[in-house]
Amino acid sequence: MVQKTICEHLIAKSPDNCNTTYMATEQTETDEALVARVVCGDTDSYSLLMSRYEAKLLRYVTYLIHDQMTAHDVVQDAFIKAYQNLQSFNSKYKFSSWIYRIAHNEAMNTIKKSKHISPDSFDELHDFAYDPNVAELIDKDMLKEHVHICVNKLEPKYREVVQLVYYEHMKYEEVSDILHVPSSTVGVWLTRAKKRLKQICEQQGVAR
Repeated sequence: MVQKTICEHLIAKSPDNCNTTYMATEQTETDEALVARVVCGDTDSYSLLMSRYEAKLLRYVTYLIHDQMTAHDVVQDAFIKAYQNLQSFNSKYKFSSWIYRIAHNEAMNTIKKSKHISPDSFDELHDFAYDPNVAELIDKDMLKEHVHICVNKLEPKYREVVQLVYYEHMKYEEVSDILHVPSSTVGVWLTRAKKRLKQICEQQGVAR
């Protein structure tokens, strides 16, 4: 059986064996262990995965489309799609990157279909002159509310990279998996985002 084969593969990749009678807890189970349990038939474990990521994904998607009600629908659709495709999850990747990628795709589809959400261009933008103070400004103040307001004015792909790196605390490799671009591109986009953000903050009169 295909499901049995997938189950065995996930068990081998997980530090925990597939015992569906075991009451998994959010504190003791890894994401990958919970995936193994769900694939093996313990569907209740999926609620633990949802509880771990629902708030994070809602924040992420809302940040992308600027519509919280629509973001709720997008996140729910992402969880449904993830559940339907859980058997195709590749355990060599992190579950977090996989579910964020699904949420990203759902958000992009919503933007393309929606008339009231602006489908801003995701094409390459012009470079800006390098300022050695940019990294210090952004890294130090990124989480402050007034800087967050400026971040919302960034072009979509740069805003998303900033969101994933600074607000979701992801490494370049994880962002690369989510956006399906090389890690080097993630670094380039983040550098450009910082440069652009400094310009926006200055235009908005935001002081350090």
